Amino acid sequence: MIPIVKTDVLIIGGGPAGLSTAIKLSDLFNGNTFKNDNKTFNNSIKILLIDKGSSIGNHSLSGAVINPVSLKELLPDIEVKDMPFESQTSKEDVLYLTKDKFYKSPLTLPYFNNEGNYLASLGKVTRWLADIAEKKGVQIYPNFAANEVLYKDNKVIGVRTKDSGVDKHGKEMDNYQYPTDVHAKITIFAEGARGSLTKSVTEKLQLDRKGNPQIYSLGVKELWEVQEGKINEGYVGHTLGYPLTTDQFGGGFIYGLKKNLVAVGLVVGLDYADPYFDTHHAFQIFKKHPFVLNILKNGRVIKYGAKTIPEGGYFSIPQLYHDNMMIVGDSAGLVAMPSLKGIHLAVKSGMLAAQTAFEAIKKNDTSYQQLSIYEKLFNESYIYKELYPVRNFRQSFKKNLFTGMLQFGTQIITGGRGFSENGKLQMDADYTHYNQISATKGNSFLNKYKDELNFDKVITFDKETDVFYSGTTHDEEQPSHIQILSADACQNCIIKYDAPCQRFCPAQVFEIVSEKSTGEKSLTLHPSNCVHCKTCDIKDPYKNVNWTVPYGGDGPEYINM
Repeated sequence: MIPIVKTDVLIIGGGPAGLSTAIKLSDLFNGNTFKNDNKTFNNSIKILLIDKGSSIGNHSLSGAVINPVSLKELLPDIEVKDMPFESQTSKEDVLYLTKDKFYKSPLTLPYFNNEGNYLASLGKVTRWLADIAEKKGVQIYPNFAANEVLYKDNKVIGVRTKDSGVDKHGKEMDNYQYPTDVHAKITIFAEGARGSLTKSVTEKLQLDRKGNPQIYSLGVKELWEVQEGKINEGYVGHTLGYPLTTDQFGGGFIYGLKKNLVAVGLVVGLDYADPYFDTHHAFQIFKKHPFVLNILKNGRVIKYGAKTIPEGGYFSIPQLYHDNMMIVGDSAGLVAMPSLKGIHLAVKSGMLAAQTAFEAIKKNDTSYQQLSIYEKLFNESYIYKELYPVRNFRQSFKKNLFTGMLQFGTQIITGGRGFSENGKLQMDADYTHYNQISATKGNSFLNKYKDELNFDKVITFDKETDVFYSGTTHDEEQPSHIQILSADACQNCIIKYDAPCQRFCPAQVFEIVSEKSTGEKSLTLHPSNCVHCKTCDIKDPYKNVNWTVPYGGDGPEYINM
């Protein structure tokens, strides 16, 4: 029999959005006495947060440049100097790279100014927030993977966690453990980008029916220890150009942390058309550029990670609430473009959701109508003020860099409307943009860079080596958490697109194997390599991959990332 746990507020995900919800909600309830249903509430509200990582922070990954505004609001008694940041931003460059050269922008581009911001490890920040939340009475349980949303009368009533002790064929083994049903008055979805439960509840309740489809970038990142003097503490470098083409959205970053630590990475929009493009491999080529190589040479890699970033902007945000539920942070797509910042918005959204939940529980009313206060608070907040003026930014770049810059220039002048007649630019979902292999005509990424895809394991690394540096582990006896929905669609994908899954995945989860006697190709999965970025769930041209949670505690360990 499946055990049932009851709580007042359930938060799914221990990132900045979920933890900020917990902290703010605890602060609101502490010291407040009120009655409903003849019951007196005073410090007795149960707030439960569960996270699929083995510990809080292990699945948290970002660049990360943090605007501290919302953390200062959340924690007014803590000075910024006492927050776990690595360094304050100092010098900042925007560079355009060609194959062998670079050109610095003489001006600070709009929205690229990071004065007053801080470089940080998001994992450190989330662990720090978790410690604060626990001291305020929040119950935090890592190692619990929320696997299914529970409903009653089409209303969310909680979640069911993943069971364990099941073999690859779905048979219960001797160590089988039942799942747990967690029932709550309000469930907060804070899973990060492309959360599996957020995806399912959005589809079931049609929360995205009025907006643009969400679109994403994939970011890959390595943490390096470099020689002293190679980079200044607080340095922020953003690059455009090489090795990306002008019809690809994206760029690189180089951040100087402290103690000779450097965060280096590449972020690429997943609306690219080339089925042979590989973000991880492009990142390795990026590191060989003279500007980047000069920093990394004679250093050593410490960690690797990858994550997707929701970039659709204001018009891609789903309805943020329904009966008994709300969505916060990256799960809601709250990333400001073009500055590529979402952590402060995630924290603020958690605070707004907490305020909404506080009022709802006081009134003993968690209905759709009552929780609509969240939308009102959202529209009055600086989240809206940051997202609305750049509401069409990402969609402007659906053709190429130059038309995108022109569109963006007109948007700055027109308050975000640009050339659009109704103020809203359209863009299709990422999986729709592929060219078939017959249309690549030898101009693919693979053809262009095939001679450079030799990994020396000093500066450049193959995917399997980088997965090692991610600390990723999974119980290999469990059924695959990456589900292929149709074998026929998979074969069609191999024929028309040469199985781009083997390239878009930054962790070598998908392998195409040829039968020696017939030459017939088939897919082999390596789910134990998965770093939980969800790219497969986003970019497969047939929507043929469904990413679900593995056992609780499995996945990467992004310590200090």
